[in-house]
Amino acid sequence: MAGGAREVLTLQLGHFAGFVGAHWWNQQDAALHERTDSQEQPGELCPDVLYRTGRTLHGQETYTPRLILMDLKGSLSSLKQESGLYRDKQLDAAIAWQGKLTTHKEELHPKNPYLQDLLSVEGVLSSDGIWRVKSISNGKEGSIRVWSDFLRVHLHPRSICMIQKYNHDGEAGRLEAFGQGESILKEPRYLEELEDRLHFYVEECDYLQGFQILCDLHDGFSGVGAKATELLHDEYSGRGIMTWGLLPGPYTLGEPQKNIYRLLNTAFGLVHLSAHSSLVCPLSLGGSLGLRPEPPVNFPHLRYDATLPFHCSAILATALDTITVPYRLYSSPVSMVHLADMLNFSGKKVVTAGASIPFPLGPSQSLPDTLMQLGVATPWTPLSACGDPSGTHCFAQSVVLRGLDKACHTSRLTPGTPLPSLLHACSTGEEVLAQYLQQQQPRARSSSHLLLTPCKVVPPYPCLFSSSLSPQGLVLDNATGAAGESIPVLGALCSSSSLNRALGDLAEELTKLNLRRWASFMDAGVEQDDLGELLQDLRSLAQCYQHGDSLMD
Repeated sequence: MAGGAREVLTLQLGHFAGFVGAHWWNQQDAALHERTDSQEQPGELCPDVLYRTGRTLHGQETYTPRLILMDLKGSLSSLKQESGLYRDKQLDAAIAWQGKLTTHKEELHPKNPYLQDLLSVEGVLSSDGIWRVKSISNGKEGSIRVWSDFLRVHLHPRSICMIQKYNHDGEAGRLEAFGQGESILKEPRYLEELEDRLHFYVEECDYLQGFQILCDLHDGFSGVGAKATELLHDEYSGRGIMTWGLLPGPYTLGEPQKNIYRLLNTAFGLVHLSAHSSLVCPLSLGGSLGLRPEPPVNFPHLRYDATLPFHCSAILATALDTITVPYRLYSSPVSMVHLADMLNFSGKKVVTAGASIPFPLGPSQSLPDTLMQLGVATPWTPLSACGDPSGTHCFAQSVVLRGLDKACHTSRLTPGTPLPSLLHACSTGEEVLAQYLQQQQPRARSSSHLLLTPCKVVPPYPCLFSSSLSPQGLVLDNATGAAGESIPVLGALCSSSSLNRALGDLAEELTKLNLRRWASFMDAGVEQDDLGELLQDLRSLAQCYQHGDSLMD
C-alpha cells in the first residue's frame, strides 16, 4: 500500500446509507481525478485507506472502494450487481452453444431521467485543461429514488450483496423492524455471503485498522447493523469499529406506525450498536430522535429540500468526508482505535456530529477574524438530532477544518496594530484552531486538524449553495455567483452532555408506548423482556453524559 496506508473496510447497510455512500464515493472520486489530471503530488489524504488496487483479466489496473454494500431487491436500478468491471467480454463472445437455443427477452430497468441527462450532458473544457461535467438544473432531483441512479464510481464484483427476501419499494415485503434485520444475518445464506466478502477484503490488507459502518437506523437495517457489528467485534478483536447511524430527513405525524417503528428501531439500534462498536454517531438533518417532529436544521448558506434524500445525504456525506479525516491522513494519522479511545472514555460510546458547510470565511478575513466573530456560539450546525447544543458541556471533541488558503490561517494585521484577541497572536493556523477550542470548552479533551484540502462538490452533487458564495466557497456580502467545485468545511465529533437529554428522552417516550398496539414489531423477533432490557441500557447510557462527569472528575 502506498504510503503505508492503514486500511479501512467500509460496510454500507441500507438504502439511505446507500445515498450517503454514493455521494461520499463520488466526492472522493472527484478529488482523485483532479489530482490525477493535474499530476499533483500526493495530497494530505491517503486514498489507499478506503480504496484498493486490482487488475482485470486483461491486465487493466483498477482502483475501487474497499466496500461491502447490503441493500434490498429493487435498489440497483440499471446497475448490475456483479459489476461489468472485471468481466471478460472476449471470453463471453467466444463461448457458443451448439445445441438448440431458446431466447428469452427481459426488459432492462429504465435509467432515471436525471442519470440520462447526467451521462448525456456535454462537458466543459476548464481553464486548467480538465474536461468537467456541467451542473444540471432540470428539476428532476425529486425523481431520484435509488442511490444507484447517481453513483459514478465503479464497484468491485464482491461489493454488492442484495437481500432478495425484502423489497425496496411497495407496501408489502418491507424490512421495517429491528428483529427482521437481526434475523437476516442469522440465516446461513446471508451470513456466509457476508463472511466470504469480509475475508476477501481483510486478507488482502497489509494493516487493517478497522471498519466503518454506514447503517440505516430508522428501519430493519438497524438490526442488520447490530448483528454485523457483533460479528466484527467477535472475529476481528482489537480493530476499530466506527458506526454511523443514518436517519433520513424530517417526518410527519400522519404515519403513526412508521414513526413508532422508527423510534423503536433507533433505540434498539443505538443500544446494540454501541455494545459492539468502538464509537457510534447518529447522523441526521432532523431536530430530534423522538416522536415529536422538529424542523430540520438550518445552514445559513445552503438551500436544501429536507424531504429529498438526494439533498440530505449529500450534506451528511460532506460532513462524513470531513470528520473521518484523522484516520485517513498521509502523515501522522490518528488511528481509528485511538480516535475512538479519545472520545469514548467512561462508557461514552455514542457521540454527536456537527458541521459548518461551508465554513463562513469572508474573502478579506483571516481565520482568527472569523472565529472571533462567532463569539461563544457553537461554530457548527448539529447533525445528530440531539437538539440545540448551546449551553451543553463537551467532554471530548475531534475537530477538522479544511479548505482554507494558508494565507488566511493567521492574522493579517499590520505589525504594531493592537490585537483584537488572543487568536490573532498565534503564529500558525493549527495554534489558532487549538486556542479557539480551548477557549470554547476549557475542560474538554480536544484534538484538531487543519487541512488545505477542500471538500469537492462537483456534479452529481446537488446545487445547494446560495448566491452568497464565491467560486472558492467563500462568503460574500453582495454576490451574484455560486460556489464552485470545492468548499471549506468545519466538522466535529463531540462527546456531549446533550446526549444525556436526548437518550433520556428517547427512553421516556418508549415507556409511554402501548406495545400491544404494535404487536407486529414484537412478532418480528423482539421479546417483551428485550424492551425492558433496552430501557435499562438506554438509561445507563444516558447517565454516562450527566453534566459534571468530566475528564477532570
